[in-house]
Amino acid sequence: METTKNNQVNSIVSTTTRPTIFIDASTLQSILTYKTLITHFQNTLPSASSTIQSPIRHTHQTSPSSSLLLMPSWSHSSSSSSSLPYIGVKLVTHHPLNSSLNLPSIHATYLLFNSLTGQTLASIDGTQLTLVRTACVSALASQYLSQQDSKVLIMVGAGSLAPHLIKAHLTIRPSLKRVIVWNRTIEKARMLVDKILMEGGYGYEEGVSFESNENLEEVVGIGDIVSCATNSEVALVKGVRLKEGAHLDLVGSFKETMKECDDEAIRRGRVFVDNEGAVVEAGELVGAFERGVIKRDQIEGTLVELIRGGGGGGGGGKIGRRNSKEITVFKSVGSGVVDLLSAQLVYETYINK
Repeated sequence: METTKNNQVNSIVSTTTRPTIFIDASTLQSILTYKTLITHFQNTLPSASSTIQSPIRHTHQTSPSSSLLLMPSWSHSSSSSSSLPYIGVKLVTHHPLNSSLNLPSIHATYLLFNSLTGQTLASIDGTQLTLVRTACVSALASQYLSQQDSKVLIMVGAGSLAPHLIKAHLTIRPSLKRVIVWNRTIEKARMLVDKILMEGGYGYEEGVSFESNENLEEVVGIGDIVSCATNSEVALVKGVRLKEGAHLDLVGSFKETMKECDDEAIRRGRVFVDNEGAVVEAGELVGAFERGVIKRDQIEGTLVELIRGGGGGGGGGKIGRRNSKEITVFKSVGSGVVDLLSAQLVYETYINK
């Protein structure tokens, strides 16, 4: 007993004597892969969801067009033997007008603390962390909800999140052979495709084709997976255009005034969410509830429930895709839980490398 106690004390001392680490975007990119983070979420989310306290995000309007978001989270387990002895908070600024300046609309920093001592362990580039974890959450949901033989991915939006969503979906669905990018400004869609072809690593070497298209209504109808990452306040994806068996991945909206699809898409699909926050934050869902399109209790389940059920409904979880004809919808708004789990993996990978 005394030896165990001493080991725990030594572990705390070792951590508290280590200087604060700064992990920038390039370092994070070099140590974190989409496959690794997807697997980490799959293995840890079911248990972590009950041990991590994560209040609904704080959102403050800093100007008519910009906002500040704070997303704290911490583990209930505070013993030194805990596998998750952390406190974390993400600070995010959202400036959608930055697109006119050729700058990202979102900037973020993630601070990780030791939950036993309160010491700052790491400052992590929160923008890169958010981009990768958001894409991996979508891809993990797609593993349960999209068709295994999906061939065509429609990427709605060509912002900073788009290439990460493309890579994450390709990771989970290697059957994809065609990626079509749409953006309000077609030139941005073309630029993203050019960037993808220049950088490599997206799978085109294995036969995946990439193209841009300016007619969204036309291409949505051929998408096996339609992934949306925009700041839109008007419906972009029309539900009537979705093909049988399609999977609609909605990432962009995080407040009631934003939406990326219309009511028909919600009505036609079996709707899942990343967490309960989506039913009070996402404009697509809040609006659909208000207009009587669906009721809140018609939301099929959360990502954690999909994982617990293995997509088949066992283990107290929820059934994922049931057949090749149904339309599935996944709406994510993000949470402090996945932020903390992502920061954990990044930090522990960094110090153990």
